[in-house]
Amino acid sequence: MSAPRVLECADKRSCRVFVRAQPGAKRSGIVGLWNEHLKVAVRAPADKGRANEEVLEVLAQALDLRPAQLSIARGASARLKEVIVPAPAAKVSERLLALLA
Repeated sequence: MSAPRVLECADKRSCRVFVRAQPGAKRSGIVGLWNEHLKVAVRAPADKGRANEEVLEVLAQALDLRPAQLSIARGASARLKEVIVPAPAAKVSERLLALLA
């Protein structure tokens, strides 16, 4: 299985992960792929940034990082988001493939 196209390498030390948020879900976690976006379900409602915070928490936990290390570059008020991850694309790809397998 090849790496999903949800990643874009910004430089050798960081990458962008394209995410589709699903606020108000029963459980939080990475639930699969959706139109070349990583689908992340979160329990928090899309209200006052709570869903964004939880999206970053879920991704950070999956990638073995702290939530404060991640940031939303685009889509803070939309379901489709672009998250900056301070890790090499190879590491991020490996972790996501393991979760999606």
